[in-house]
Amino acid sequence: MTSLGTTPSVPSVSAAGLCLSYGSTRALDDVSLRLGHGVTGLLGPNGAGKTTLLRVLATAVPADRGAFTVLGHDPGTARGRHDVRRALGYLPQTPGFHPDFTAFAFVDYVAILKEMTDRSARHREVRRVLDAVGLSDVRGKRIKRLSGGMRQRVALAAALVGDPGFLVLDEPTVGLDPEQRMRFRELIATAGEGRTVLLSTHQTEDVAMLCNRVIVMAGGRVRFEGTPAELSARAAGRVWSSTQRHPGAKAGWRTGTGAFRNVGDPPDGASLVEPTLEDGYLLTLDASEVAA
Repeated sequence: MTSLGTTPSVPSVSAAGLCLSYGSTRALDDVSLRLGHGVTGLLGPNGAGKTTLLRVLATAVPADRGAFTVLGHDPGTARGRHDVRRALGYLPQTPGFHPDFTAFAFVDYVAILKEMTDRSARHREVRRVLDAVGLSDVRGKRIKRLSGGMRQRVALAAALVGDPGFLVLDEPTVGLDPEQRMRFRELIATAGEGRTVLLSTHQTEDVAMLCNRVIVMAGGRVRFEGTPAELSARAAGRVWSSTQRHPGAKAGWRTGTGAFRNVGDPPDGASLVEPTLEDGYLLTLDASEVAA
């Protein structure tokens, strides 16, 4: 197993030179990455190419150029795509539920699509994944009557069917309240034990609390790949506190204590404070805009 916080020497997922355009828009621009065991967070603003990358890795859409492998399988061939899909669990940003399906029926339907033909064994697997996400008690309830958090857990259960080696999660905590988000973080952390998870999110808190690695995308390109600590370190010496927002700060806001937290290039004698992952992320995006 790959040790946490290190670049995988033998990655579970490896991509090189992925490019994809929609008309004149370059959604992916020479994207290369390596993923090992554990949870990797994928950060970036809207339009960065995150969802497009996930869809390519999930074999939902083909890239124009480039190649990738998942658990040793090459989706460039029909057999390879079939093998990737069997090894994959995918939770899209907007899961499509039939409103009259029960939680059990929906997950069972996904299991059928994954070619689990033995009815008894398939139903055992459906019960297993529903239990894993804490939905055993409502497995017979129609999805339209479940809360938003429970619906997301149904979708995660479906992604976990067949014990996939590669789990792709696109904004799984969006729209959840704080308690639901905490519950979902626990599920994702458990899912990342012994498998590769790629988690796309706008929540830097999710990345700080869950991920052993993080990738930042902007403008269809990878702008950073490393550990959360390394991303935070990008803001070392560039975050300071003051009595008012500094006019030269790239970002600044009044905190609950009344002091202003500034991010950017501090003036001489500034009162520096410890940077966070969010600070490093903001400065990485700023640098990517300058580079563009």
